[in-house]
Amino acid sequence: MSGFGKVAVLFGGTSAEREVSLNSGSRVLAALQGQGIDAHPFDPATQPLDALKGYDRAFIALHGRHGEDGTIQGALELMHIPYTGSGVMASALGMDKFRTKLLWQAGGLPVPDYALLNADSDFADVEAALGLPLFVKPAHEGSSIGISKVKAPGTLAAAYQEAARYDPLVIAEKGVMGGEYTVGIVGGEALPIIKIEPATEWYDYEAKYNRDDTRYLCPCALPAAKELEIRQGALEAFRLLGGRGWGRVDFLMDEDGKHYYLEVNTSPGMTDHSLVPMAARVAGMDYPALVRRVLELAAND
Repeated sequence: MSGFGKVAVLFGGTSAEREVSLNSGSRVLAALQGQGIDAHPFDPATQPLDALKGYDRAFIALHGRHGEDGTIQGALELMHIPYTGSGVMASALGMDKFRTKLLWQAGGLPVPDYALLNADSDFADVEAALGLPLFVKPAHEGSSIGISKVKAPGTLAAAYQEAARYDPLVIAEKGVMGGEYTVGIVGGEALPIIKIEPATEWYDYEAKYNRDDTRYLCPCALPAAKELEIRQGALEAFRLLGGRGWGRVDFLMDEDGKHYYLEVNTSPGMTDHSLVPMAARVAGMDYPALVRRVLELAAND
């Protein structure tokens, strides 16, 4: 007996990140079953949620809307099934890049300059205010879906239209170009920082999931004091949102070595390209041990 009872691994779902979730969830399922845990696949896109009755725990390997945004967490709360990751509020906040920024700003954490866009925005004015390059992104998508890098004056409007296909709430964000990094968090501990060096111009969907030439540096080569400062800040960023269990906080560095917190991921990827397993490995925790640890942290609000 594993002590976990009957475990549902939730993956697939209906979001734009379905394919990534299928990849994550199948690996999680295999890792749990390989340790003798009574784990079963569960795809909310093809199975009714009331079929979860009788399960003792849920491992959420869903990404994006209806998996990472508090909705499935609320359903599991109502069924009294402990689940991995953050609760309803933190999941909903973490999925909303705009409100995440507001909370972090209120808590005194540095975030890149940004502006909200709508169809009536003065795009030339936003370009002038934020400077180029800038990034345009839907507020409620992950995996770099719908994101554009705006480099040439006069092209922000087209980038807005692309992002607005995915979400009515669209953010323009100042480009912070000194490096992209991430901090995994498991059980209240910040894992070693990973520096991400895409061969593409920025860390887009292709670089995340389909290319083998993205470089991941862990150790990240930041000075020890700076890494400690950022890891502690990432824990604070996670705490401000009400995060629990596990997650990932992404940040950027500018050319002067100043860091800015970018966004939080409350249901991180668990694919063979994913960042939390990579950092956990450097910290001495292999993939099966990581999956087991995340499941141990399952809770209800």
